[in-house]
Amino acid sequence: MKSTIALALLSTALFFAGQAAAEDMVFTSWGGTTQDAQKTYWAEPFASESGVTVTQDGPTDYGKIKAMVEAGNVTWDVVDVEGDYAVQAGNAGLLEKLDFSVIDKSKLDPRFVTDYSVGSFYYSFVIGCNKDAVEACPKTWAELFDTQKFPGKRTFYKWSAPGVIEAALLADGVPADKLYPLDLDRAFKKLDTIKSDIVWWDSGAQSQQLLASAEAPFGSFWNGRLTALAETGVTVEASWTNNITAADSLVVPKGAKNKDAAMKFIAQATSDSAQAQFATATGYAPINLDSSTLMDAELRNSLPDMQADTQVNADMSYWAEHRDEIGTRWYAWQAE
Repeated sequence: MKSTIALALLSTALFFAGQAAAEDMVFTSWGGTTQDAQKTYWAEPFASESGVTVTQDGPTDYGKIKAMVEAGNVTWDVVDVEGDYAVQAGNAGLLEKLDFSVIDKSKLDPRFVTDYSVGSFYYSFVIGCNKDAVEACPKTWAELFDTQKFPGKRTFYKWSAPGVIEAALLADGVPADKLYPLDLDRAFKKLDTIKSDIVWWDSGAQSQQLLASAEAPFGSFWNGRLTALAETGVTVEASWTNNITAADSLVVPKGAKNKDAAMKFIAQATSDSAQAQFATATGYAPINLDSSTLMDAELRNSLPDMQADTQVNADMSYWAEHRDEIGTRWYAWQAE
């Protein structure tokens, strides 16, 4: 397997051979272990092979992207964003069209490709539990919402994004294939039943801290964060039942100063070898369809795209269309 990756890396290196870097660039993401892996497996090899210096920035901030574009002073070149935002921002004219003569989209999961974005990585919201802190761990969304059977605090993603609304509806008995259009009244009614028991996490690192400390011994997590936490010695149990899938996306803000370098960076980041190495390090699934051939089979079987039996795909187009409407209601409900 290592020799196969080495050959793939050599092929990528040849892509950049003889191309002198005329510009440097800025890559912006969410910080923490995810951005550390993006730096190690994407940015550093790209810089070495192309001669382009890649400066890291973050965290991703959608308001800042909009302000930069509107002011005509864009300092970010490639940004890791949530998939529904990528669709919305592309429709709103905030992003550059990607150059698919540089980026080979034929190798990428078509679920996560638009004119303005390609997948960064693919993840699932799963039910996580600190097994040493409780007598039993919830296995379904309905059980996670059952405070009688599973008393105590539970943690969910703080921000308005795909995941929590779907989990509430699944917990209330809505079939996975009938989630959309989202019944917000029903979802918030279900969320009301556990509102006083929710501890919100606003970053992957915080979700890990809440689980490890048992301040919230179970909840909804990005699967990769549970993989990383388990490697620190915490006894983590994950349930993939009705895991809710989504993907981050790579985008180039409209007016980015180093657009050519940005396209080449995205080509590198979405290559089979870069995606395979990132997936191996993080537990998130690759969006390059050829990456699986470069990965250890046992690890490959533990990633989200191999948990398809009860998988629920969040509808990014629906969320893009209704993002503002849902967000307004979401934050008003949290503040009540």
